[in-house]
Amino acid sequence: MGRWLLPLLGLKVVACLIACWLLSDDADYFQRWSLSLTAQLWEAPGAWLRTLLGDAFEYRGQRLVFHGYSNTFFIIKLLSVLNAATLGNLWANGLYLSLFGFVGGWELTKTLIRLFPHAPAGAPVVAFLLWPTVVYWTAGLTKECLLVGSGTWLLALVLRWLYGAEKPHLSTFLGTLLLAVLHFKMRYFFAVLLFAALAGLAVVRVAQHLGGTRNRWVTVLLFVATLSLGAWAGSEVSPVFRLNKFTSQLIRNYSDLREGSRRRPHIEYADLAPTVPSLLRNAPKAVVSAVVRPMPWEDSTPIYVAAGLENVLLVIVLVMAVVAAARGQWGQLPFALVLALGFYCLVLAALLGLSTPNLGTLNRYRAVMLPYLLLLALQNSYAARWLRRIGL
Repeated sequence: MGRWLLPLLGLKVVACLIACWLLSDDADYFQRWSLSLTAQLWEAPGAWLRTLLGDAFEYRGQRLVFHGYSNTFFIIKLLSVLNAATLGNLWANGLYLSLFGFVGGWELTKTLIRLFPHAPAGAPVVAFLLWPTVVYWTAGLTKECLLVGSGTWLLALVLRWLYGAEKPHLSTFLGTLLLAVLHFKMRYFFAVLLFAALAGLAVVRVAQHLGGTRNRWVTVLLFVATLSLGAWAGSEVSPVFRLNKFTSQLIRNYSDLREGSRRRPHIEYADLAPTVPSLLRNAPKAVVSAVVRPMPWEDSTPIYVAAGLENVLLVIVLVMAVVAAARGQWGQLPFALVLALGFYCLVLAALLGLSTPNLGTLNRYRAVMLPYLLLLALQNSYAARWLRRIGL
């Protein structure tokens, strides 16, 4: 991997510069308000600490209030601290967040190559460090930098414990805990799915270490049982984890985003309602839309055309993976890990497609799920040969 470090790092820096130059409205919003919080930090540290622990900011006539928890306010608070090191420089802030996302992907890539030497080494490189929209949306001042960086780094540490027989030291345990908290704070329902997948994987690995069967159907049953028990326990602990909380928030997001997307390519559902039968009925369309839309012909805007061309390549990769799997050549990763990551990708794609009708926004949100899907799709023998031909 050493020969790839500087080229991949250079690619991430270029993506960061482009993202900061083409600054989005969200990024500009984060930066402007973080500077106000930093000014409060220098002049009134006590007031800044109250802001940090609360849901409102008031300082010199400026006022920002969030009713309940907001990941937008959370990233503004983080940037207000980072500004102390960067002197509030937008480019430096973007670089730090981009590097965090890069390090997470790099750590997971190294871990996968070391733990599973028979799997294609190029698969995680392409999935986490080279795929265009993954690289771009995890660069600059985006929530995805922190979300993907924390998720991949967290997964790397857990895999080292489950498959590498590494003993968790206090420092790595605390680091894992901080990464889990950051991942949850950035987007809680993404985190819930990842935590559920990791919990199911951990239970399966413990059972295997205790001499349990490695039969695939038993592995599936044990994984499903763990998720079911966890879902029940979570709903009893807090209403945040109850199904009606997910469904109501999902429909609210869909309705809000659809109103601003009618003149652009978007996903339309005829009978979407906050009920399990309705969500299951529309889930296949949501999954397909989240994974392969937009297509190049859906809009003539250059950015949509570029995203569509990337999706054409993605469709080719997925079809190749399906053909290989049908012939029994799906890859060398452990079945339990494929099951956990497959669950994460499938359910997250469904939730994203159901809650995010705007294809532009969906393209950014799915950057969290897409690298895991690519990792699985590039495991087969056909993809391995293609990756070796291009030097990966």
